[in-house]
Amino acid sequence: MLQDIHKQLDEYYSEMVEIRRYLHQYPELSFQETKTAKYIADFYKELGIPYETNVGGNGVIATLKGGKPGKTIALRADFDGLPIQDQKDVPYKSKVDGAMHACGHDGHTASLLILAKTMKAFQEQLPGTIVFLHQHAEEYAPGGAKPIIESGALDHVDAVFGTHLWATTPFGVLQTSKHAFMAGADRFHLTIQGKGGHGGYPHETKDAIVIGSQVVSELQQIVSRRLDPLETAVITIGQFNAGSAFNIIADTAELVGTVRHLNTNVQEQVIQEIEKIIKGVCAGHDVTYDLNYEKGYPPLINNEHEAELVLKASEKVPEIKQAEIVKPVMAGEDFAYYTMEKPGAYFFTGAKIEGQGYPHHHPKFDIEERALPVAAKTLITAYFDFQEQS
Repeated sequence: MLQDIHKQLDEYYSEMVEIRRYLHQYPELSFQETKTAKYIADFYKELGIPYETNVGGNGVIATLKGGKPGKTIALRADFDGLPIQDQKDVPYKSKVDGAMHACGHDGHTASLLILAKTMKAFQEQLPGTIVFLHQHAEEYAPGGAKPIIESGALDHVDAVFGTHLWATTPFGVLQTSKHAFMAGADRFHLTIQGKGGHGGYPHETKDAIVIGSQVVSELQQIVSRRLDPLETAVITIGQFNAGSAFNIIADTAELVGTVRHLNTNVQEQVIQEIEKIIKGVCAGHDVTYDLNYEKGYPPLINNEHEAELVLKASEKVPEIKQAEIVKPVMAGEDFAYYTMEKPGAYFFTGAKIEGQGYPHHHPKFDIEERALPVAAKTLITAYFDFQEQS
């Protein structure tokens, strides 16, 4: 049956691409994906597969109960876009000003929808139940995964699998990990309140730019000098906003940054060190500050058994020529919440366009569309392997 399913997915390839390109032209930002959610729901309505809308927000969950007994397994695809102007010169370029699918979520959605269409035809032969989990708001914390879990919609699920079309990994390559796969991702906002004044009279001021610069420099020493060298963390200041003119000393500086980590002990140590450094630097300059630290997505930790199933599944997908165990990447993913609650695994499906390979979140981001059915084949193969081996 699996070969027949794979063959059917190949036959639906053009429709898969058509869906992906349509969604690519009409992206919606996190927590605003009402039209996309309706498109997904309408697709399941036409298929005659039962579904729920407004799950944990804009989430859509469809359920296909097979004709044979078995486990209940969720297959997840996210569907939000990003606040980036599409700069590609392609017929399916985004028609929404200031928004685009710069991370492949349009492809994830197209793959899962056509997988659902395919599996509907095999429903009577299907062991167990497939939960087609269409998740909103992956790109922006607190994200969509957590409220979907809190809604109880996945309480009955035995396992969950998901994939990301990965634009910097060659087509035909699958990547995953048997443990930590993606980083926890936090965000912090610091406001330093100094005392402004004339650029020619610095002794009468408390220069927020100088103080802020010292904070930036000191924060970089947390990883290099305060953490165990065998632990992993990243501290990045992405925004530094201060000043209004060349001859005015700024009284206020705003710094916005991110912390990436692979375990919660390191996360807590980094938070403590950040607070100590900011407090010390500001006290030394006799200025006040306000620090707002937001814990974001936790690290995505794959379950070893389910990761092994993904690797085994890849051997049955002809297009996959290489399956790799890779080091964790320091991007974040709220799929992490699913594997905290249920057995599961996440993997990358290689989708690099040969000779291109713009990274995720780039204005010219695009994917190799031949990877769409590969993603679907791997997900459904892992589904069957879980039914047989668990």
